[in-house]
Amino acid sequence: MTKPQYKLTFQIVDRIKYPLVKRFYKEHYPSTKVKPTDIVIAAIHRGQMVGVVRFKPVGEEFLLTGMAVSRECRLKGVGRQLLTHCIEHYLNSNYYCFALSHLDSFYTNSGFSLLESSQLPNDLKVLFDRYSRNGKGLTAMRYRSN
Repeated sequence: MTKPQYKLTFQIVDRIKYPLVKRFYKEHYPSTKVKPTDIVIAAIHRGQMVGVVRFKPVGEEFLLTGMAVSRECRLKGVGRQLLTHCIEHYLNSNYYCFALSHLDSFYTNSGFSLLESSQLPNDLKVLFDRYSRNGKGLTAMRYRSN
């Protein structure tokens, strides 16, 4: 069976609309929080936010974090389309992510390379080590730009 392909538009969310992003996270990914310094990209379907991802500035780099898709749209290609849009318009080799281990292939199939924590820039290594100590099974990755 083919997964339905949602017709999505994408937009950088204006900071004045961050309360909408906070509400989306509260419903679909409660353990994450949007910060004023984050850059947020939203996937929109029929006027509704159905996916978001944040880029958190960390030193000279950016951390892709908080990728979330609404429950009713999961496993239907929304996350893939959102990540593809970000790759085509924003990502370069200064972009990293800390993927939950069950999502490793999602990111490696999209151009991210696995890293040892020792290969991370220092500011990101400190974050990764702190998150890892909290018991999250994470994999450090870096986007391979062409």
